[in-house]
Amino acid sequence: MNGPPPSSFAAFDVSKSDRTDALTVVGLTVTYRIGGRDREVLQDVSFRVRRGEAYGLVGESGCGKSTVAMATLRYLPRNGKVKAGKIVIAGEDVHKLGADALRGMRATTVSMVYQDPGRALNPSLTIARQVSEAFEAAGVARDEALQRTLAMLKRVRIAAPERVMDSYPHQLSGGMQQRVVIAMALASNPALLILDEPTTGLDATVEAEVLDLVAQLRQELGTAVLFISHNLAVIGRMCERVGVLYAGKLVEEGATQDVFARPRHPYTVGLLRCLPTAGRSKDRERLDTIAGGLPLPGSVTQGCIYAERCRLADERCRRDAPPPYRLGAAHGDQMARCHYHERAIELPQAASSAAPVRAAAPDAARPAAPSPVLRAHNLSKTFHVSGAPLRAVDDVSLELASGETLGLVGESGSGKTTLARLMLGLLAPDAGGVLELDGAPLAARVTRRSDAQLKSLQIVFQNPDSALNRAHSVKRLIGRALARFTALRGPEIDARLATLTDAVRLPERYLDARSRQLSGGLKQRVAIARAFAGDPRVVVCDEPTSSLDVSVQAAILNLLADLQRERGVSYVFISHDLHVVRYVSDRIAVLYLGRLLEIGPAAAVFDGPQHPYTEALLSAVPTLPGDGGSGEPRPPTRIRLTGELPGPGAMPSGCVFHPRCPRKLGAICEQQDPPFADAGGAANLPSAHRIRCHIPVATLRELQREPRDDNAGNPANGGDADDASRNAS
Repeated sequence: MNGPPPSSFAAFDVSKSDRTDALTVVGLTVTYRIGGRDREVLQDVSFRVRRGEAYGLVGESGCGKSTVAMATLRYLPRNGKVKAGKIVIAGEDVHKLGADALRGMRATTVSMVYQDPGRALNPSLTIARQVSEAFEAAGVARDEALQRTLAMLKRVRIAAPERVMDSYPHQLSGGMQQRVVIAMALASNPALLILDEPTTGLDATVEAEVLDLVAQLRQELGTAVLFISHNLAVIGRMCERVGVLYAGKLVEEGATQDVFARPRHPYTVGLLRCLPTAGRSKDRERLDTIAGGLPLPGSVTQGCIYAERCRLADERCRRDAPPPYRLGAAHGDQMARCHYHERAIELPQAASSAAPVRAAAPDAARPAAPSPVLRAHNLSKTFHVSGAPLRAVDDVSLELASGETLGLVGESGSGKTTLARLMLGLLAPDAGGVLELDGAPLAARVTRRSDAQLKSLQIVFQNPDSALNRAHSVKRLIGRALARFTALRGPEIDARLATLTDAVRLPERYLDARSRQLSGGLKQRVAIARAFAGDPRVVVCDEPTSSLDVSVQAAILNLLADLQRERGVSYVFISHDLHVVRYVSDRIAVLYLGRLLEIGPAAAVFDGPQHPYTEALLSAVPTLPGDGGSGEPRPPTRIRLTGELPGPGAMPSGCVFHPRCPRKLGAICEQQDPPFADAGGAANLPSAHRIRCHIPVATLRELQREPRDDNAGNPANGGDADDASRNAS
C-alpha cells in the first residue's frame, strides 16, 4: 500500500499554481449557519484546474458540488461563509479582492452557466439586450456590444441569430436558451468557465450539441472549465480530470480515464455500478445500489465519512480517518481517501443486487398473439397555436402487453408526453382515435372513465414536488389514494398502507413526515406508492428518474422492475436517457414530430438496423470511457442533426424527418410519406420490428455498419445529398 501525503493537493505550491492554473482551491472549508450553529458542508477541499483544462466534479446531491462553485465566485448565501482555505483565480486571491475588483473579476475573468437557462434569463428582456449587457459589463460601447452579440450568437451555432436577438426567452427551446446563456458567459472571453449541471433536463441530441459547443469553444478560446454534474458519462466525455466529492470531502481525484477504469474509492465504484450502461437490462441483472444516505451537514464523524455505507468498512475505517493516499496511474497521479484503495474495485455487490432475477422468456415461448392490456389506434392530437394548427401526435397506433414496458423516446417536442396524456385521458384525441383497456372501449376524457378504469391507469411524474401536496403527511397522501381506489376502510387501509410502503422500500419512520421533509428519492417512492394504491394495470412513468442522482436512480429502477415482476403491471416509460430506456424497456417506440418512426423489441432497435432518426439519437448518447470494450459494440460515430423542429403550420411534406435527415434520398423523401417496413420478427405480432423509411431495411443495415464521417450525406453539414442517395440505392 502506498503511503499517505504528501498528496497532490496537500503539497500545493500556491505561488507556482498562481501562474499555471486557472483555478486553485486549497484547504477550502465552508460552513452554513443552521439552527443557531455553524455546520461544515465542505471540509478541507483542495484541487486545481489548469489553464485550458476541463475538470469534472461529481457526487450525489448534497455532497457540496454547487457550494464549491458558489464559494469560488463569492456567491455564498448569507448564512454561508468560508471558514478556512484559499481560492485563487488566474493569479488573484478571490477573498482578498475588494468589491470593485471582485465585480471586475466576475465581469472579465470567470463566468458561470447554471442548470436551468430559463431561470438565468430575464423573461422581460430580449435576447439582444441580455447578451449585449454581458459585453457592456466588460466595458464595450452599446453599438459595438450589439455587433459582438450577433457574432457571438453565430459562434455558438444559433441559426437565424438576427431573429433570435429580437426574441424573448420563452420563445426559444431549452437547447437554444442554453446556447444563449453560454454566449453570455463567453462574452468576456473568461479564463475560467464554471458549468453547473448545464445539460440536466435536455434531450440527448440537444445535450450532445451543447457539449460539442463547449468543447469547441474551449479549444478555440483556451478557456478552463470546471464542470459540475451527476452525469458520469458526460464528465467522462468532457473532462481530462475528475474529482469525486462525498459529504463535503474530496474522496478521489485523478485523470478521468484512470478514475473510471480503475476507481480507488468504494464510493466511486458504487456510483459507476449504479449506471445502466450498454448491454445491461432488467431481465438479466439488477443495478447495484449504495445503501443509506449522506450524513447530515455538520455531522461529526470519527473515522472515514463513508464507513456507514461502505461494504469494505471495518473497525479501522470507523476509528481512523483515511489520509489522501497518492497513487501512480496510467495518466498521472491518482488520489483516494481509502485505507483499502488497492481492493476498492473488488467491492462486493449489494445483497439485493446479487439476488437472482427471473430471465425473460424467449420469443418462442411467449404466446403467439397476447391480448394487449392497452391499445391505441390512429391517435392524433392537434393544437392551435397563434391560429396555426400544430399536430402534436399524428396517427399513432401501438399496443401494450401485460407485464411489458414500452419505452417512448424522441427529442423534446416529439409528442411523447402528449401521447401519454391522451392515454391517461388528460387530453382528448382528435376524431377517429380509439383507446381500449383490456379489449373494452376507454373513454377519451378522464372525467368520463369509471373508477375501475381510473385506478387501472396511473402516472408517476418527473418531479414529485409538483405531484405531492407539501402540507400533507406521507400517510395521508397514500391513504387518500387507497380510500379512493379501494373498498378498504379504517384498520384495513393501515394494513394495506404498510404493505405498500414496504413494497416501495419506504421506511415506516417517514409516514408522519411531510413531503417537503423528504429527499428526492424518497418523494419519488411516495409517488410510486400512491400510483400503485389501486393495483393499476398500466403506469405511465414520465421522466421519473431524470432529476435523481445515479445512486437513487438505480434504486428506483430496481423498484419499478420488482413491482412489475410481482404485480404484472405494464409501463409506458418516457425518458431522454437512452441508457435508462434500454435497461427498463421490453420494446421501444421512437417519435418525431408526433409520428411513430420506429417500433420494436429494445435489443432490435438498439442493435439495428435503425431509422436514421433513431441512429442519430443513439449516436448522441454519451458513454463512459471504456464502454464498447471487452467485446461490446463500440459507441457509434456522432451524427449531428441540424436545424430546429418546425413550428406550428410548418409540418414538412413527405417524410417528416427529411429536412434534418443525414441519409435523405431526394425528392421521394420530400413528397411521399414512407410506409412501415418490417425489420425483423413476425409482421403480424406486436413484437415485430418496424421502420418507417424509404430506404430499404437491408440497405439501412449495411449503411449503419459502415464507418461514417460525422457530416456525410447531410447537405446542411457540408455533405452531399447525392452521395447519400447513391449509398442507399
